[in-house]
This record gives sequence, C-alpha cells and structure tokens, in this order.
Amino acid sequence: MTDTPVLELRNICKRFGAVVASNDVSLDLRPGEIHALIGPNGAGKSTLIAQIAGTLPSDAGQVMFEGRDVTGLDAVARARAGLGRTFQISSLAMEFTVLQNAVLGAVGQARTAFSLLRPVMKDRVLVAAAEAALEAVGLAEFRALRTDELSHGQRRQLEVAVALTLRPRAFLMDEPMAGLGMEGTAAMTGFLDTLRQRAPILLVEHDMDAVFRLADRISVLVYGEIVATGRPDEIRADAAVRSAYLGEATP
Repeated sequence: MTDTPVLELRNICKRFGAVVASNDVSLDLRPGEIHALIGPNGAGKSTLIAQIAGTLPSDAGQVMFEGRDVTGLDAVARARAGLGRTFQISSLAMEFTVLQNAVLGAVGQARTAFSLLRPVMKDRVLVAAAEAALEAVGLAEFRALRTDELSHGQRRQLEVAVALTLRPRAFLMDEPMAGLGMEGTAAMTGFLDTLRQRAPILLVEHDMDAVFRLADRISVLVYGEIVATGRPDEIRADAAVRSAYLGEATP
C-alpha cells in the first residue's frame, strides 16, 4: 500500500443554516485500503459522502481525486472520473432484471442515453460489461431474475455490480451492511475484503464488528468534525473516541 492518496478531502465545510454538517473535514483514501468513517447518528456521515460524490455542493474546501481537483464537477462527472458509490437506501429499479440494472450502470460509463431509440440490451459491449460485473459479485446466475426477487443482501451486491460497471478507482459505500442479518453481514464483510483489491473503499458503517475486521484506518466524525483518525487499535484505545462514540456500542 502506497501513501499517495487516491481520494483526498481538504478542509470540507457544509452548513444548513445554523447547523454545521461538515466542519473543516480533511481525510484521505489510499490505494488498496478500506478507510472507515464512523460516528453517532446525526454526525454528518451521509452528508459528507454526498459532498464527496458531488450530489451535495460544499460551502468550502476541496475534493481531490487522483491528484485532480474535482470540487467543481457534478455527481455524473465524478462517477465517470472513477468514483463509484453505493447508497444507504437502495437506488435499484426493482421491476428490472438483475442484468438490466447492471446494464444501466454500463450505459452511464458509455455516456449513452437509456431510451427506446437505442436497444441497449442488444449492445454486446454494454451487456458484456454488465455480465462481468455480475460475475465479480457472484450474481451471474441470477442475471434474468427480477431485482425485487433478490434477497436484501443480494441487492446490496447488485448495487456494487452497478458501481463496478463504471470501472471505479475508488468506492464510496454508505452502510452496505444495513438490514443484513448475521449471515448476510458475514458474506458482505468477506466480499468487501476482496473488493479492496479492485479499488480502495471509503466505508460508512454502523456495524462495529465489521468495521474493526475490515478497516485499515478509521476516522471518527462527531457533530461534523473529525475527532480522531488512526489504525483500529489506536481508535479502540482512544479515550475521547470511546467517550464520544464507542462507549455507546463498544465493539
């Protein structure tokens, strides 16, 4: 693992009236790592992910991606630049098949409109990209199944497949374990552990067992501020962190 960041936040700020959602936040994501972002409910984690992804503009600060300032780019441009995102609440089209959902991601990579004027499901290049992504997440055999017939854990895997069709060079993941049982969480933890080999992951997650098993580094966000960043053992031993967050749900 090198020390040159793939993704770097520099003094990111965001206010909603008198509420400070992100207060001078700086952190980075390095090649091959999982960097977990944890904190209590309302700490500003999802807001920060939205700022990184480009769906929510920042009031101040910079987002650097692979050495390039992408602060002025919208979410579509950032995705095309290589930022892959999965959502806290599923954004899949439930009435579509598994393959059709994956092809939608490939369409985004090809910068092509999904419309009746172009039968994208007959486009061999797009379908091949989608099928490769489904194979990577273990869903190839379910390609013809309607998405609403998948288990919750499989839908989470499909969201990753959709992101993979964009050939991401970094992942932003917002609570991928949400709603999963013990078996599903174990499967997702193993999957993310291998996924980092494709691209590093900035992971927002409430499951502390999973966080401490996966993360190379952990940053703790409290009331919009990073109060600590370090290796898992350093975060466990930090008295201020335990008081602010871990003491509520000690791993």
